[in-house]
Amino acid sequence: MDLFDYMRESKKDSEGPLASRLRPRTLDEVVGQEHILGRDKLLTRAIRADKLSSVIFYGPPGTGKTTLARVIANTTSATFTQLNATASGKKDMEDVIARAKDEAGMYGRKTILFIDEIHRFNKGQQDYLLPFVEDGTVILIGATTENPYFEVNSALISRSIIFELKPLSQENIKTLLRRAIEDGERGLGMYRADITEEALDFLSDIANGDARSALNAIELGVLTTDRSEDGLIHITLPVAEQCIQKRAVRYDKDGDNHYDVISAFIKSMRGSDPDAAVYYLARMLYAGEDIKFIARRIMICASEDVGNADPMACVVAASAASEVERVGMPESQLILAQAAIYVACAPKSNASCMAIEAAMADVREGITPPVPVHLQDSHYAGAAKMGHGIGYKYAHDFPEHYVKQQYLPDGLTDRRYYVPGENGREADIAAWLAHLRGRAED
Repeated sequence: MDLFDYMRESKKDSEGPLASRLRPRTLDEVVGQEHILGRDKLLTRAIRADKLSSVIFYGPPGTGKTTLARVIANTTSATFTQLNATASGKKDMEDVIARAKDEAGMYGRKTILFIDEIHRFNKGQQDYLLPFVEDGTVILIGATTENPYFEVNSALISRSIIFELKPLSQENIKTLLRRAIEDGERGLGMYRADITEEALDFLSDIANGDARSALNAIELGVLTTDRSEDGLIHITLPVAEQCIQKRAVRYDKDGDNHYDVISAFIKSMRGSDPDAAVYYLARMLYAGEDIKFIARRIMICASEDVGNADPMACVVAASAASEVERVGMPESQLILAQAAIYVACAPKSNASCMAIEAAMADVREGITPPVPVHLQDSHYAGAAKMGHGIGYKYAHDFPEHYVKQQYLPDGLTDRRYYVPGENGREADIAAWLAHLRGRAED
């Protein structure tokens, strides 16, 4: 970092937005991410020992990816250089590599290259970096909100350690908000403000793990709220609601209301009411419910309550679950709405659910007779001597690719675990099975 960089950062520390001013400068100031920053964790040991190898930080916005890069910049003896993939091109990288080679050749000093939003680099740009990462010309720190296994060159990934940052917990956010209110040097302490527990709970919850969002809200509240007669600025729940432009809704993610709303959501999809389903979806999304949790419930409902009446419901639900992981909010609300409405409108059948429950009940009761000999594995030496596989009829050798033979074990041949319903695709399945069974009786 040269003199101009230092002056720019110093000015940012004193005059920039609160989230930037409060950015931790040392590991001890970092809040959250204990799963990778615990006392004896690899990343902590590497940073403290200044022995960092190439890494990629992956996680949602506001979880501390750039913060960790800055902490490393403040603790390393290496030259620290930063690029933003949205504004940098190959020429910028060539300049960085040239300076890194000079630093190594003339001073024996390593160079750490931090690339924010590395997923924005195209394949050619990522390929250009590869040999210099591989030979140690630069130590790469990449930051991305996208899954690096999808968006980053696999060769770069193989030469880096991936650290996934999780959304900050509600308690983590509260800690940062209290620090912001009390810190007189870099925070808002000079404004003499306080915050009610109700407002603190609301902001830390609605931030949904994003520290930057919470800090922006508290800064706006302090700067725009009139001072009370007691000389203090009071951040109350109504003030917090105005700052983040959301009303506090009754929704406790860990309490009964959480389960009541998700229960109503599932029952509305099961009951073929798309309007109710999308309403309860909106309540969950507005309250900051985990979109991956919602997607999992839609997938379960698609299988449990739609099943083979419309097999596409499972495909739509699974696709939505994959998409929300890659897209994030707010766009994921569109994907979840489409999936929930599809499942709600689909013909319903719980026949697959009933089938596995009945089969599991038999297995739990210890009804596990031997597999019929003609179905047993015959692909090993000596199987024929034991009679395994002898008499098996290969279905594709017969008309309609079907031939009657015993599949269930002795004593279970009359069981009917799967009884298809009359809705949607299952009506066709029922007719087809009836046709095959009728042929078997001829």
